[in-house]
Amino acid sequence: MHAHRDEQPGDSVVARVAARTGFPAGHTSALGGGSICQAWRVERAAGARHGSQYGTVFAKTLPDAPPDFFAAEAAGLRLLAETGTVAVPEVLAAEPDLLVLNWIEPGPPSATGAERLGRDLAALHSTPAPGYGTPGRPAYLGPLPLTSPERPVTDPGRWPTYHAEHRLLPFLRLAYDRGAVDDTDRRDVELLCARLDEVAGPPQPPAVTHGDLWSGNVLWAADGPAHLIDPAAQGGHPETDLALLELFGCPRLPRVLAAYEELRPVPGRAARVPLHQLQHLLVHAALFGSGYGTRSGAAARAALSGRP
Repeated sequence: MHAHRDEQPGDSVVARVAARTGFPAGHTSALGGGSICQAWRVERAAGARHGSQYGTVFAKTLPDAPPDFFAAEAAGLRLLAETGTVAVPEVLAAEPDLLVLNWIEPGPPSATGAERLGRDLAALHSTPAPGYGTPGRPAYLGPLPLTSPERPVTDPGRWPTYHAEHRLLPFLRLAYDRGAVDDTDRRDVELLCARLDEVAGPPQPPAVTHGDLWSGNVLWAADGPAHLIDPAAQGGHPETDLALLELFGCPRLPRVLAAYEELRPVPGRAARVPLHQLQHLLVHAALFGSGYGTRSGAAARAALSGRP
């Protein structure tokens, strides 16, 4: 799932993958590209005849992870899979500090693949969710936990309040406390939260969303459709997924969006992109510093002005 370098992780990962999945683990290579977890490509042991249908699996570890960290990711992958709309890896094992998935061989982004991804996302976002957030189960955005209302919020008219209380203000407070957001940018984000119903656009019933759909979580496969990985799957607003694809640049994005909007038009979406990118900018500010705090303030001001 990532570019890899040869490196043996020791007996621990190999043995645990074998024990938890029945996969006869052999050669193991460390993968780069992750900022939170360590990841591994684990190949089937030479000569093994039993234990798994797969020739290679993907494993990732996080020492001292919250007890429900990988269970939350596994639940998100299963939720996406159950919609029957998007391709995701199969969950083979989820332990407190270990997740094992089937290996998806990466390939180059193609025009056909981009159009398929756009159509698949449109189908995903047409799947109703029982409410906003993940009531009753944990979810994380990177290493940071997401909160959800105690009682399901299903009224589309209440999305602005839900989004401010559970997806913007908690991360604003965290980023501000860590010195990554200054007073001016904090006030502008708070002003946006107070006026969110004015800029939110048409009411959107809760739909199943990936929740963390930046371009690094789109795995372009060598054979078959692009797979979605590392979700914070939840009942959410579809425009957040689309805005995140734009945040750090997604290959062939114009084709993805054109195919999406053929099935699911979103009038006026461009003006709301800064609003839907703000949550992730605040998370990045809390984790990686004030450069993202400055961008958070700019996004809040752009959202208030109605300019993309």
